[in-house]
Amino acid sequence: MDLPVVVGVDGSEPSLRAVDWAADEAALHGVPLRLVNASKWDRYEGEALVVGLGKASERVLAESIVGFAMEHAQRRHPDLRIVTETPVEDPETALLNAGRNASILVTGSRGRGEITGLILGSVSLAVAARADCPVVVLPGSYDTRATSGICHSIVLGIADGQEGEAAIRFAFREAAAREVALLAVRAWRCPLAEGGLSPLSDSDVTGRHEAMAADRIEESLHDAVADHPSVEVHRQTGEGPARNVLLNASVSADLLVVGALRRAGHFGLQLGPVAHTLLHHALCPVGVVPQRV
Repeated sequence: MDLPVVVGVDGSEPSLRAVDWAADEAALHGVPLRLVNASKWDRYEGEALVVGLGKASERVLAESIVGFAMEHAQRRHPDLRIVTETPVEDPETALLNAGRNASILVTGSRGRGEITGLILGSVSLAVAARADCPVVVLPGSYDTRATSGICHSIVLGIADGQEGEAAIRFAFREAAAREVALLAVRAWRCPLAEGGLSPLSDSDVTGRHEAMAADRIEESLHDAVADHPSVEVHRQTGEGPARNVLLNASVSADLLVVGALRRAGHFGLQLGPVAHTLLHHALCPVGVVPQRV
């Protein structure tokens, strides 16, 4: 993995937590860290100010922000290779462009200027829903340590079909690098009784659906388990909506990984309801891994 870890910085506290996490991630994999602060400062600064100062004040602020973030990351990892960028673009566009040549793209939950009280900022949501590379979004209250989290566990949501293949590879790679256990989680639900409002209660039916979920886990993990024999793998099935089962699992995880389909020719946000809920409410960093179909 030679591509850099990219992190969006804007001087806010959530973005500095993201810098910490991204710096740990880059050091863990031996790749550079790329700090990006973007703004369309040229649209708003007057010509006289630009000529008088030599630089627009917003450009000065952008360079100050990435400079501080760089010093912050270097104190954490003195030998880490760090590059900075201050593109004249809106943050969403800049991060999506940077993500085309990144191993991982990291953002905080909210940035400077986001509306107070929002759980997830618009930039983080848009990047997670459109990026070409895996995106990790940190919740605002989360501990910043990527490599020494307190739970020593990565949770992987097992999806249907091909949706989770890239997510599985990513989760196993991260678990192997961190030398932590991986918990594969699959939700299941009984169908509604024909013509009724309550789930079927027959224990055989319940057992069959739970067994199908367990089989799905085994089928999904078969190749990854063979490729990463050092990773300790646990399996868990849970009854209920996938978002609820995974939210519960996030309580005891250092990273929660899910897949997201990316369909060719679709230019809007491509983020399923489960991933959307997890980004807003999970108690640990959420990794959204795109799966091209």
